[in-house]
Order: sequence, then structure tokens, then C-alpha cells
Amino acid sequence: MSGRGSAAALGGLAELARDALAAASADRVLIGITGSPGAGKSTLADALVAVLNEADGAGTAVHLPMDGFHLANATLDRLGLRDRKGAPETFDGWGFASLVARVKAEVDHTVYAPSFEREVDEPVAAEIAIEPAVRIVVVEGNYLLVDEEPWRHVDDLLHETWFVEATEEERVRRLVDRHRSSGRTADAALAWAHEIDGANARLIEPTVARADLVVSGATWEVAVGA
Repeated sequence: MSGRGSAAALGGLAELARDALAAASADRVLIGITGSPGAGKSTLADALVAVLNEADGAGTAVHLPMDGFHLANATLDRLGLRDRKGAPETFDGWGFASLVARVKAEVDHTVYAPSFEREVDEPVAAEIAIEPAVRIVVVEGNYLLVDEEPWRHVDDLLHETWFVEATEEERVRRLVDRHRSSGRTADAALAWAHEIDGANARLIEPTVARADLVVSGATWEVAVGA
């Protein structure tokens, strides 16, 4: 992480994209996007990658989500963790850290990474191709700035990390919609958003102090620098 200190008021997605391009050099740059469940991390990551590829040419940027390292549902069932899916222990954190290290170091060949399909609620192996021409990898996930094993190794690999903030009301609304779309009842979706996602948010929210930029999940404007 770069530790740039106070951030300039960048003010929007285009400015965030310019900031990412300015950080890029001949070597590959990894930009982290983190924040609590429902803050809008994946939406920002997808939009940022689209703008970067439009501005600098197709293949400039790729979105690498931590969600591809969810443990399989069968594994969660075996470990008795299915009802905590999304908590740190329900990910292959060491595998994720190793993959991020490979992505940073192995720039002379394609590195394949898993994605996550919400429709089936499972990871999909080797769906993301990070080719040698990729200059910017947008690494997105909940725990990028958590100062515990193995997550601290991911933070060490990132050029800089942006923390996406949203109000609790907005986060819960998005999470309830997400959980209902995956088949939960309204009551079950609300309970999961408060009890499971809420517990994870309490771990994640203090990590904002370690971020290089804080970005509004509503406007994608920089609010404050760490």
C-alpha cells in the first residue's frame, strides 16, 4: 500500500480512473477496493475497469474479486460454517493471498483466477484471465485491510487501497435485495443482513483508517484520505 496520506478531492468515477492510470507504470499495478458488505465495492470495481479499458484500450484492466475464494458450499457444510458464509473463515484466504502475489509477479504469462456466480452461490474456477498486457488489476473484497493472517499479506501486495463507504440503511437495503434474489424470505434476508453481514461489517469498518482513499458508495467521490 502506498500510504499517500491526505487525498486530493478527486470527485467521481472518471477522476478515480485517472488516479489509477496515473499510478500505473511499466509494471503491473494492483488497486484494492474494500468496504463492508453492501457498500458497493463490486459495482465500483466493474465500473472502474470499464472506464479504464475504454480510456486506455481493451485489456488494460481486470476486476479480481475475493469472492472467487469462497469455500464451496459442500465444504462449508462439512465444516459447519454454511450459516456464516461471508465471514473471514469461510474463504480460502491463503489461496487468495497467493493468487494476488502471482498476479503481481507473473506478468509474462496469463494467470487464471476464479470468479463467483451469485446465481448458483458458488465459485467458478479459472473464469478470469489476467493476461500479460493487463496493467491494472482491481482487487476487490471485504477483508483487504484487515490486519490479521492471512489478509495482511494481501494489503502488502497492493499499490493502494480504496475504502467504499455507504450508510447502514443503504447497505442493508442492498443486502436484503441480494439475499432475497438468492431465494431467502424477506425475514430471513433481513436477519442475515443484520446478524451475519452486520458482524462482518463490524470487523471491516475500523480498517478504513488504513485506506489510502475513502470513496462514497453513493457518488464515487472521495470523502477523505487516510
